[in-house]
Amino acid sequence: MPLVYAELRRLAQHYLKRERSSHTLQSTALVHEAYLRLAGSGAPQWQNRAHFFGVAAMVMRQILVDHARRHRADKRGGGMCRLTLDDATDRAQEVDVDVVALDDALKTLATMDPQQSRVVELKFFAGLTIEDTSEVLGISPATVKRDWVTARAWLFRELDRSASE
Repeated sequence: MPLVYAELRRLAQHYLKRERSSHTLQSTALVHEAYLRLAGSGAPQWQNRAHFFGVAAMVMRQILVDHARRHRADKRGGGMCRLTLDDATDRAQEVDVDVVALDDALKTLATMDPQQSRVVELKFFAGLTIEDTSEVLGISPATVKRDWVTARAWLFRELDRSASE
């Protein structure tokens, strides 16, 4: 764990940088909670570094979603937790997305195309590169790029539709 702690902190800071300014979850708490869930679940044998960070991304995503759901349910004005879905290197414009709505959309996408859902999870939540995502999923970088573009377009449309309802 000491070998990956700094990288997990960087990932946590990456996630929380996208959160609303009043977000109460700190990067250290996110890393520690992720570690407890990873260690407490009888951690699998990690195939490689990318595999570990792929699983860590899923765990951190669930922690953020759980936190957002609790915040929403709070009777003292539970506002929405915001994340940007935009990949800064691909687009200059930022689009804010409710993390709970994003999680729901990803679950829907997973029923239609599990691989695209996994690509989004690894790229967006874990911050993995195209090459690392390719390695984790065992597919070519070109396929990752195609799935990323397609999944992002579908998610933008789905989130826009759910926001207007």
